[in-house]
Amino acid sequence: MRIVCLDLEGVLVPEIWINVSKKTGIETLKLTTRDVPDYDELMRYRINILNEHKLSLTDIQDVIATMEPFPGALEFLDWLRQRTQVIILSDTFTEFAQPLMRALRWPTLFCNNLKIDAQNMIVGYSLRMHDGKMHAVKALQSIGFTVFAAGDSYNDLSMIRQADAGALFKAPDTIVLEQQSLPHAKNYDEFKALLIDFLSPSM
Repeated sequence: MRIVCLDLEGVLVPEIWINVSKKTGIETLKLTTRDVPDYDELMRYRINILNEHKLSLTDIQDVIATMEPFPGALEFLDWLRQRTQVIILSDTFTEFAQPLMRALRWPTLFCNNLKIDAQNMIVGYSLRMHDGKMHAVKALQSIGFTVFAAGDSYNDLSMIRQADAGALFKAPDTIVLEQQSLPHAKNYDEFKALLIDFLSPSM
């Protein structure tokens, strides 16, 4: 049995925090896991900036409601789900994800939760577990799945290495250069070619 695990932001949809940065004009919110490998450090940094600028959960959700999947993402996901099971493994939050999942026709999503205070401000977050993407892949392998994993950021590398096969997708040059042993797809057609090899009976 084969299954594909995909990151969400940067693979199927634009980066949420980059869009929030553009909409609000707060340049310091542009940093993502492509830039900062330590996710806890990055989230503490983001929450401090949100509180400094008095941006609430609703403010961020209003930005997310304007976002759409990348061109070709839905068609790619439909193509893949006709051939195998797919799980989205993301470090985003359920409070952010709903409009994006609706646009992608409700794929299965494993992600995290935010902690919100009475004023609707983000004060913290709850991870399912540390390095949850890698552990999800490992758990799928433990129940008999052969796993392909793909993503674009530092926080995707452990799940890609744990998987039976994997690739970077539209990753920044810095990560591609650091991870030259990993296949790298620059668009959905190249991604399909990698996945066809994985889905073939000989794999």
